[in-house]
Amino acid sequence: MTMITVLGAGNVARALVPALTAAGHEVRTGTRDTLAAAATGAEVVVNALPGAVALDVLRGLAAQLAGAVLVDVANPVEIGPDGFAARRVHDNLAAELQRALPRTRVVKALNTVGPAPLMAAPASLGTPPSTFLCGDDPAAKGVVATLLGDLGWRPEWIVDLGGVANAWWPESFALMVRPLVAALGPVPFALSVAR
Repeated sequence: MTMITVLGAGNVARALVPALTAAGHEVRTGTRDTLAAAATGAEVVVNALPGAVALDVLRGLAAQLAGAVLVDVANPVEIGPDGFAARRVHDNLAAELQRALPRTRVVKALNTVGPAPLMAAPASLGTPPSTFLCGDDPAAKGVVATLLGDLGWRPEWIVDLGGVANAWWPESFALMVRPLVAALGPVPFALSVAR
């Protein structure tokens, strides 16, 4: 059992908290007024905050996040009035988080899956999805891969893209969602690497 904190109260938190709890982990949530208390002592912290504010908020939690694995599922975008990504607000959120939080082990994951319930039910898609891990600490990526397995992600669906500097690539996918929805309709989807 792992002590996990999910920061945020949106769709991602509502999808991940019950799934991680059902997998046997001790899970707590942190929202606007409880972020610091919730993050204290957690082995794994999930950044489910809006990407536009995550860096500023998490920088203020550096002491609480020291030593933890930070799973960054946020996309560094500002959301437009239509609910889709309008523009990037950070060049590489995961890398910026790692620089701002040097005592925290940042791993980018799950940010190319939508809507959020698919993060905890990847097998519900007709084609096996892929999720991408980016992080500088191999042990931290191993922790995240194990948690992904607890959420139903098979090992062959998890693609290690290397260091946190490579998170720019999966983070860019958020800008492609609007045209995909225009082409496919509002259906659940994720990227899939065919091999």
